[in-house]
Amino acid sequence: MATIEQEIQELKAARKAVILAHNYTRPEIQDIADFTGDSLELSRKAAECKAPVIVFCGVRFMAETAKILSPDSIVLHPNPASGCPMADMASPEEVRKYKDEHPDTLMIAYVNTTAATKSAVDICCTSGNAERVIASLPRDQKVMFLPDKDLGANIIHALNRPMELWNGYCPIHYNIPPQVIQDARAAHPGAEVLVHPECTPEVVALADQALSTGGMLKYIKESPATEFVIGTECGIIHKMQKENPTKKFYPLQPNPICVDMKKITLEDVRDCLKNLSNQVELSAEIIRDARKPIDKMLAM
Repeated sequence: MATIEQEIQELKAARKAVILAHNYTRPEIQDIADFTGDSLELSRKAAECKAPVIVFCGVRFMAETAKILSPDSIVLHPNPASGCPMADMASPEEVRKYKDEHPDTLMIAYVNTTAATKSAVDICCTSGNAERVIASLPRDQKVMFLPDKDLGANIIHALNRPMELWNGYCPIHYNIPPQVIQDARAAHPGAEVLVHPECTPEVVALADQALSTGGMLKYIKESPATEFVIGTECGIIHKMQKENPTKKFYPLQPNPICVDMKKITLEDVRDCLKNLSNQVELSAEIIRDARKPIDKMLAM
């Protein structure tokens, strides 16, 4: 009897599908994916792959981004209940209202936003390129950074430039207190501490590096260090260990877990491939308007 992984591979071949998975998804989801990565890497892959069917294993806004970048593909989001609380903290109506009231302010949206909200902003960015995007702007340009106030605050500190910040945050990273970083250092005194820039500035100040998930993976490969404390969603440790089998990785305690990223199961992937179910549907207008700020990001 075929395993569920074998069923997925057979269905994938029959559909000529590509499976993309975020670094925070379940280990077994990462293992059946054609490509795993962070938001920036997955955005690029979605734009390049040209597959007739894209199965996007990540939260809803990521699957929407894949549809925006590959509008002629059928994009399947295996579990529609896999959402992002931070993305929901910046509604398109609120963003348009702010833009109307501040016409001289550039709206820079973290990619962790809905497609409708992206359609209302000027430029998108990810945690991997946010500093570069902001640094490319004139220093006297007024900027509203949304929705993540912590990522925005860390950019302000790194670049020493003012920005207005939306009152949004990632519940997973926001709720990592400085004390757990101190506890991890005490437990693993020889390890380097890596955190995500969605963490609060107080947590970032205690870390050795603040990096996107893609940035963490690259850094670990190149670092001579052999032990690392990982201050982000613990799903990424699966890929870190596969890529660096001789190095040791320690999650923070308690483990930071994104419940939404874990909602997608192998059964979900199999069933959506079998039935072409849970297709991401966006209007032509949303695709057109949301693609503009994403294209500006990718061009940078």
